[in-house]
Amino acid sequence: MVRWVRPLSARSEESARAVGAKASGLVVLHRLGLPVPAGFVVTTEACRAYLREGRLPDGLTGELALAMTGLEAATGRRFGGARAPLAVSVRSGASVSMPGMMTTILNLGLTAEATAGLAAETGDARFAQDSRQRFLSGFAAARDVPDDAARQLELAVETVFSSWETPRARTYRELHDIPHDLGTAVIVQAMVYGNRDAHSGTGVAFSRDPNTGENVPFGDVLFGHQGEDVVSGRSLTRPLRELADREPAVWAALTEALRRVEGHYRDACYVEFTFQAGELWLLQVRPGRFVGGAAVRVATELADARLITRGEALLRVSPQHLPHVRTPRIAAPARADILARGVGACPGVAAGKVATTTDAAVRMAADGPVILVRPETSPNDMRGLAAAAGIVTARGGPASHAAVVARAMGKPAVVGIADLVVDGRSLSAGGRTVGEGTVVTIDGTSGEVALGSPRIATDTADAHLRRLLAWADDVSGERSERDEAQRLIAAHIALRDS
Repeated sequence: MVRWVRPLSARSEESARAVGAKASGLVVLHRLGLPVPAGFVVTTEACRAYLREGRLPDGLTGELALAMTGLEAATGRRFGGARAPLAVSVRSGASVSMPGMMTTILNLGLTAEATAGLAAETGDARFAQDSRQRFLSGFAAARDVPDDAARQLELAVETVFSSWETPRARTYRELHDIPHDLGTAVIVQAMVYGNRDAHSGTGVAFSRDPNTGENVPFGDVLFGHQGEDVVSGRSLTRPLRELADREPAVWAALTEALRRVEGHYRDACYVEFTFQAGELWLLQVRPGRFVGGAAVRVATELADARLITRGEALLRVSPQHLPHVRTPRIAAPARADILARGVGACPGVAAGKVATTTDAAVRMAADGPVILVRPETSPNDMRGLAAAAGIVTARGGPASHAAVVARAMGKPAVVGIADLVVDGRSLSAGGRTVGEGTVVTIDGTSGEVALGSPRIATDTADAHLRRLLAWADDVSGERSERDEAQRLIAAHIALRDS
C-alpha cells in the first residue's frame, strides 16, 4: 500500500526526490539537534498523483488526519481546538529550490473557535485576530475557506499541489532547466508566531556574506512579523546584526546554528528562522550557492580551514563564475549623476532603459537591455525578471524576492530605495522624476542608481582568486600562458581523471 505522508525527524531516511529538498534540510537540522517545529511531509509522489487525477490520491485524507493526531500529541495542543489550539504552516518543497514560486499558507487551523481560544490563552486578542486575518488573506485568494481545521488542511494541500502548475512556476522551471514532472512535497509544521510580541520576529540568514564571501553572518530580520513579510519585500527589513542588540539570546543561538550547519554541509549556508517570545526556531536550511568572487573566497577559506580539500575547492568554482569575480563598479560615483541609493543585493553593473512593469520589460527587451524598476517584485514578475538586465525595487532587503531571484540569475540588483516611488510609467527619487525608457545604470555592490551611462571600472583579481588559480596549476601541472578559465578547466579535468 502506498504511503503518502512521512514523519520529519532525525530518523527519517527518505530521499530529496521523495520528500523535497526543504524536508531533507529539516531532517539535517533535527539530526544536528537544532530547534525545528514538529511536523510531517506529504510526498512528491502524492503531488504527481494529484496532478494526474485532479484530486487527492486515495488514502491521503486519512493519513493527514493520522499525522495531525501525532502532531497534536507532540505539541500538547489541539488542531482547531478551543483550548490550547494548534495552528500549522503549510509550505511547498520541491526537490530543487524554486524560491517563492509556489504557495505558502500560515496559521492554518485558526478557525473562529480556535482564534478565540488563542486570544484567551495569550491574553492578546489583537495578536490572535492578526494571525487569523493573515491566514484568511493568504488562503482566500485561492478559494473559500471553511471553518473546519481538517478540511482547511486538505484544501491547503490541494492548493500547494496546484501551485506547481502556475505560469510563474512553469516559467521559473523553464528558465532553470528544471523538469516539469517532479512535483512538489508539502511540509506541515506547528506554527511558530513571529508576530507574537515584541520579543518575536522572523528573518533569513547566510552564514557568510553572499556578495563578498566574507565570514560574517548576513541577512534580514523583521521584529513582530511573520516569515512571508521578509521575502515578499513589502515590509522594511532590518540588517541581521540588529538581532544581536535586541535579542542577544536569539542571536547567540542563531550564530551557533549557522556554525553547526556550515560544519555539516562544509559550505556557506542559508537558513530561514522565526523566534517567538525570545526562543529561536529554524524553518529551512540549504547550501548558500554563492557565485563569482563570493564562491572563490568561500572555497579558498574552507580549504584553509581544512573543512574541504584544495581539490574540492577547485571543483566548487565553475569556470562560468570567473567572469564575475572581477566585479564591475560605477567609477567615481561622486562625478556620476546619481538618482538614488539603496542596498546592493547582487554585485555587478547593468545599464538599460527603465521598465516599470513586467509586460513593459518583456516588450522593451526585444530592442535592448532594460532595468526592471518595481515597488517590490513577486513570483508573478518572473517573465520581467528574466527579461531584465538588472533589477531595482523600492522595498525589501537582501533576502527579498527580488534579491534572491537576482542572485539565482546572476543579475545586478538594488533593493530598499526608501524614497523611490513607481507611479505608472514613471518613477521618482531624490526629488526628480524620470519616465519609462530613460537609460539608467545600476551598481549591485554599492546600491547606486545613476542616470545615463557613467564610466565603469572593474576590480583587479584578488588574493583569493590568485591562490585558487595557483592550486589549479599545481593540480594540472601546466604552467603555460593561458586564460583563467582554461587554467581552472584543466584542473577540473585532472581532478576528475584522477
